[in-house]
Amino acid sequence: MHRTSSLQQRRRVRRIIGTLARHGLGWLALELGLGGLLPFHRGLLRHPRRTRPYTQPEHLRMALEELGVTFIKLGQILSTRPDLLPPDYVTEFTRLQDHAPPIPYEQVAAVIEEELGSPPEEVFRAFERAPMASASIGQVHAAVLDDGARVVVKVQRPGVEALAEQDLAILLDLAHRAQERTAWGRAYDLESWVHEFAFSLRNEFNYSVEAANAEQFRRNFAGDSSLHVPVVHESYSTRRVLTMERLEGYKITDVDALKRAGIDCERLARESTRLMLSMMFEHGFFHADPHPGNLFVLPGGVIGLIDFGMVGQLDAAVRETLLRIALALIARDADRLVDELSALGIAPGRVQRYALKQDLQHLIRRYANRPLKDIAAAPAFHDLMDVARRHRLQLPADLVLMAKVMAMSEGTALRLAPDFQVLSFAQPYVRRFWLHKLSPRAQARRFKEGMLDLADVGAALPRQMRRLLKQIEQGALPLRVTVDPPPEALRQLNRAANRIAFSVLTAALIIGAGLLALVYHPRGAHGFFVLTLAVSMLLGLGVLWSVWRSGRF
Repeated sequence: MHRTSSLQQRRRVRRIIGTLARHGLGWLALELGLGGLLPFHRGLLRHPRRTRPYTQPEHLRMALEELGVTFIKLGQILSTRPDLLPPDYVTEFTRLQDHAPPIPYEQVAAVIEEELGSPPEEVFRAFERAPMASASIGQVHAAVLDDGARVVVKVQRPGVEALAEQDLAILLDLAHRAQERTAWGRAYDLESWVHEFAFSLRNEFNYSVEAANAEQFRRNFAGDSSLHVPVVHESYSTRRVLTMERLEGYKITDVDALKRAGIDCERLARESTRLMLSMMFEHGFFHADPHPGNLFVLPGGVIGLIDFGMVGQLDAAVRETLLRIALALIARDADRLVDELSALGIAPGRVQRYALKQDLQHLIRRYANRPLKDIAAAPAFHDLMDVARRHRLQLPADLVLMAKVMAMSEGTALRLAPDFQVLSFAQPYVRRFWLHKLSPRAQARRFKEGMLDLADVGAALPRQMRRLLKQIEQGALPLRVTVDPPPEALRQLNRAANRIAFSVLTAALIIGAGLLALVYHPRGAHGFFVLTLAVSMLLGLGVLWSVWRSGRF
């Protein structure tokens, strides 16, 4: 069984490497040491023909689409990380199409029966056989419950999770290879990044997580009549089946239809932006994919939100650090800005502080003398990401996601009201959050928590000091030093050790051949000893040549 699984994984790796090579990315396989799996291609590469040549970002986007759900999701995640990729790749990855051919109704019915205990005809009063939408993870069907409630039922594709787990294992192996063999793999800590992606993707496969996210949004905005989150029907939902209230309204970017319905588009732009700001700064729990397809306008101008598989979270400490960063920007203090970035944990130890400070000063000067109403959030965000990418700052994923969501919200608001100024509108909300964090009540709560921590430390300190002094008196205080050399240093050390072993073996052959010839005075085998001596001397000359070429004597 293990051998079969290994063969399947090898075939999958071969297909991945072949697809990358067919799209002009064979260099990546060679750099990862997988050149032996590259197939030999002849003739046309099966790309759709066109007069204009394909760019490398387009090739990579097409390769990800061909490789299926895991790689499509990988590209979609990368489209939210302009701190890691150049703008042309980010732009291209936003065009990834997460569409797939519908699966037969028989397979849908089998999944529902397996998860809910009965076929769709018995579980629901009515169930549409034709899907409303079909994506790489699952597809959506309209249905009616026994009480007459109109719902949508999301059903996971059979076998898609097993294939994704296989692909994730391959991606983790490739990330490990890249981190060991390449400078860019080490610079971006690819293994940690892939682990984070794997966690996010597994959550998308678990519809129970999406249901919990939807309920969290319902609780956060229970008293806000401007947002409607669909109800999750828990008795009809499992890990692979999700049944939610069906929302019927206008697409939020269908301005003509909204105007015909008498809905104020400018008010809608303000409300949609306010809701996103509230998610981020008040609750620290925000919808991470608010594209127009996930936003509906219901009767009365209420905004309906769907698809909660991808969310972002910002804890209180990160939100406070963001406020201090905003204060540093307002004060035009590049030194403080670098310090706050370091406190946020996004500035690696080897960053060139002076160069980073210079770039931040240029960025501050670019926007310092412009009125806030003339600054668009998206271009400012891209300028900041250019600085981050140039200095290889390790930005927290949720922080970059927040900035991306703000840019998406700005785009939606501008389609509703072309003169809408997002940053000017956001300023009082950010100020209100800042004042709330600095209020006497908040400071008193923080002081109380600090005093409790100090009391705990004070109570335990005498006992720990007594134990430490006793260990020092007995000479039993352990000193542990952990050395974590970089992979390149380890490879050089291995080469040096191999050269020493090779030299010792060559010397042993020369001495051994000489002693045997001296002691035994071979007659018939004289030629053998001469040959052995000649080979040994050639090996020795080879060692000397390699040492001379390395330039180290």
